[in-house]
Amino acid sequence: MRGVLVETGKSLIEAGFIVGVIIMVAYALTGTYHIGYAVESGSMLPNMQIGDLILVQSPHRTQIITFEEGKELNYKSFNNYGDVIIYRPDGLTSVTPIIHRAMYWVNEGEAMPDGRPAPHAGYITKGDNNDAYDQQCLAVKVGDDRWVRVEPVKPEWVIAVAKFRVPYLGYPSLILKKPSIIKGI
Repeated sequence: MRGVLVETGKSLIEAGFIVGVIIMVAYALTGTYHIGYAVESGSMLPNMQIGDLILVQSPHRTQIITFEEGKELNYKSFNNYGDVIIYRPDGLTSVTPIIHRAMYWVNEGEAMPDGRPAPHAGYITKGDNNDAYDQQCLAVKVGDDRWVRVEPVKPEWVIAVAKFRVPYLGYPSLILKKPSIIKGI
């Protein structure tokens, strides 16, 4: 019995060591411990599918290129110009992060897609499959029944930049996840 416990202990230590090495290598490569996000909606079709696992890099390890800049530089990511970012709408940690393309940058006071002045500088974002920009059509729940429109994305709200897509590997995460608290307006 004692031999079985010793062998089990050794196996657990070995497994822990392997997991630790994987986490350290992933962090060294990406700059973040959260190396992937599951796609939850069809807003990025056809370039990202529901259930895809999107492998990411820390925004501090790369330069975010907008759709506008991507057209000028002929830079594409996920079959379209510019980078796809993962951001926390309005900086709220209680809200499911959004995976959408950075379309262009606005400065404070400049007109946003709906004509309103931008409350601060940030990225205007849009899902590849959406007709409107997030700042026109998305709202986040901030209270029991209060919704506010998504503002331009401040750089500190960007938690990752999408780099690779792995089909189907996001489904386990989706199965365990709660319903989203984001809606179109």
